[in-house]
Amino acid sequence: MVAKKASKKAAVKIAARKKRLPAIKEKLIKTAILSEVANNTELTKKQVSAVFDELTDLIERHIKKGAVGEFTLPGLLKIKTVKKPARKARKNVPNPFRPGETMDIAAKPASTQVKVQPLKGLKELV
Repeated sequence: MVAKKASKKAAVKIAARKKRLPAIKEKLIKTAILSEVANNTELTKKQVSAVFDELTDLIERHIKKGAVGEFTLPGLLKIKTVKKPARKARKNVPNPFRPGETMDIAAKPASTQVKVQPLKGLKELV
């Protein structure tokens, strides 16, 4: 009996999550996003802001130098660091924009870049 009630509650939650939400016509700024999340949950703007700040700190701790280098927001996106090796300078390389001319390419030091990949849940929203 208890299992049936639990499964019914789960089914209701899934149905509520899949309901059609109206499209937002204009880009929301930070305060508007905080207000929207606060209105749709039982949290205050201050609490929502604290959650966003903690999420930012958590992401930073995952991708900073010497850390794991990868953070996954389940169902939405994956943030990871990609190490780009150094590139040597090159001289007299054909210019792709002006055929017949040559150009010099400056050296680039090694760097670390942030890459964000959408996951299945985010792709299905589009």
